[in-house]
Amino acid sequence: MKPLLVILMGSKSDLPQAEKAAAAARPFGMEVELRIGSAHKTPAQVLSLLKAYEADPRPKVYITIAGRSNALSGFVDGAVSSPVIACPPVSEKFGGADIFSSLSMPSGIAPALVLEPANAVLLAAKIFGLADHHFREAVTNFQSHNSDTVVADDADLRTPGQ
Repeated sequence: MKPLLVILMGSKSDLPQAEKAAAAARPFGMEVELRIGSAHKTPAQVLSLLKAYEADPRPKVYITIAGRSNALSGFVDGAVSSPVIACPPVSEKFGGADIFSSLSMPSGIAPALVLEPANAVLLAAKIFGLADHHFREAVTNFQSHNSDTVVADDADLRTPGQ
């Protein structure tokens, strides 16, 4: 049973951030679904969507992408038993102050917060890797590649005789 990564955006304006996450998920071989639903404007639609996903027996992780107040992350986390990763886009318009809505949640609401879409996907891969050795191997390979790149970059900087 292939795990599912659900990327839920608050609005279409969050699509660039969601597309970055979806692209980062491809090398891990994740099945990805992108959806739009607003905790403020369409709460019943979001709850219906989540109910359908939660009825699906596949392991899943939700990445929520919503700017400004980011009510979506807490709303989703309170409605599902699967892990939720908040990955809000940081707005230059608000000088980054909009990120504060993602830092503190009410008691019993615990989405993880990862600002970089590719890193949110990496966390999802690690979560899936708890039960699926293919994801563990993919994460290990990803980390090994990152390590090799740093070592190669260092070697390129060194000059003979130093």
